[in-house]
Amino acid sequence: MKVKGVIFDLDGLILDTEKLYQKFWKEASMKCGYKMSEETVLKLRSLDSGLAREMLKETFGKDYSYEKVKQVRAALMAEYVEQHGIEAKPGVRELSDHLKANGLKTAIATATNYERATCHLKLAGVRDCFEDIICACELEHGKPFPDVYLYACKKLGLKPEECIALEDSPNGVRSAHAAGCRVICVPDHRDVEDEVKPLIAASAESLADVIGIIERMK
Repeated sequence: MKVKGVIFDLDGLILDTEKLYQKFWKEASMKCGYKMSEETVLKLRSLDSGLAREMLKETFGKDYSYEKVKQVRAALMAEYVEQHGIEAKPGVRELSDHLKANGLKTAIATATNYERATCHLKLAGVRDCFEDIICACELEHGKPFPDVYLYACKKLGLKPEECIALEDSPNGVRSAHAAGCRVICVPDHRDVEDEVKPLIAASAESLADVIGIIERMK
């Protein structure tokens, strides 16, 4: 089916922020008395907050205060952003301009809340690249459930099979695939995880490389 829209993840794909979330999850947990491993923090990428809470309580015990640690992480992140700003990943505007020139609709499907997503996009200078922002926190289920991608397709007025999803994390890939989108994985500082390779249509080293893949898929 013809490609009519492209739906983007946000952190780690459009914005170079995933490394910050990972850093500050570990720092916040340490401040609250818990040592979070690299393996655990990687599992949190784009993960539904309810599932994240359950996973961390299973990992650290039922007394682990997810809300408290998350609040500390948010404060650390906000302080960093105020001092250093936010950087867009290479190729964002190049890809956006190509999609617009070819009449493809665009949206963002993210676990980040709307206010913070908008703020970070503006700081990075790329808010104008996308028509809409769909936040999983506004829906019943976040990633890896398909809700956010199904709603993004609906907002664009397109069927899931008419949309390509761009993702960098396993939870995001699962969400987009479950919704029925074709998925291109652009991994963030690591290779595509073996567990999701069967769920993707293609992988790319950067957003600029996605242009050629989409042209072949069209």
